[in-house]
Amino acid sequence: MCLYYQDHVDQAFQHFQRVLRLFPDHEKTKEIYKKAKNLKLKKEEGNEAFKAGRVQAAYTLYTEALQIDPHNLSTNAKLYFNRATVSSKLGRLNEAIADCSAALELDSIYLKALLRRAKCYMDLGEYEDAVRDYESACKMDKSRENKRLLQEAKLTLKKSKRKDYYKILGIDRNASTDEIKKAYRKRALVHHPDRHANASDGEKKEQERKFKEVGEAYGILSDPKKRARYDNGQDLEDMDGMGANVDPTTVFQAFFGDQYAFGNGGFTFQFG
Repeated sequence: MCLYYQDHVDQAFQHFQRVLRLFPDHEKTKEIYKKAKNLKLKKEEGNEAFKAGRVQAAYTLYTEALQIDPHNLSTNAKLYFNRATVSSKLGRLNEAIADCSAALELDSIYLKALLRRAKCYMDLGEYEDAVRDYESACKMDKSRENKRLLQEAKLTLKKSKRKDYYKILGIDRNASTDEIKKAYRKRALVHHPDRHANASDGEKKEQERKFKEVGEAYGILSDPKKRARYDNGQDLEDMDGMGANVDPTTVFQAFFGDQYAFGNGGFTFQFG
């Protein structure tokens, strides 16, 4: 029984069979042996289904296996992990996280379950949870791969807390220089404060904020070096004074020159 509960099923079978040869009517042995065989069979069926690409069938089989013996914590931890792998493949990430958590409750040092949960957190954009799990994983196993995963998670978390300049300009991360300029031209003209001179005080402040963000975004993304550093997750404060300290009016004038003029709430086009 000790071997069975430690998931050494084949070794446990040898002992069960020896007992039954000596005492064919030993009820406790017959009961536990039957349960062990059913559990092993159901788990193997689930594994075979998963390898064959029948992921939903695998999920069902792992679920049925989990109902056979709730006292076999070691095997059930692996079954929860297997089902989490299936859920992850099916895109059901929250279910995968729940199953990884269940596996870790049964086996707190189950590294594979911890790494799987961390990956699901990353895919869901829950980066702080992912960093926490990768930190725990590195405490268990300081492998180069685990350290790499932790650093990537920390960098992604850092990026997620910054302003998304691509989103502010409404462009994707592969946008060309011309696309960045076009996006800035469009957004800057829309949000320029003089265009909203007659708006409420609250709306004026909102447009000023957006105008400044558009200027920041253009100031960073239009410069290849600053853009590369931004994409790599470097702090804006380190970018030669760019970022939060940008003067949006200066950026606007540098971009448009004398093409547009503003004043007293007016917004006029200057012809050459």
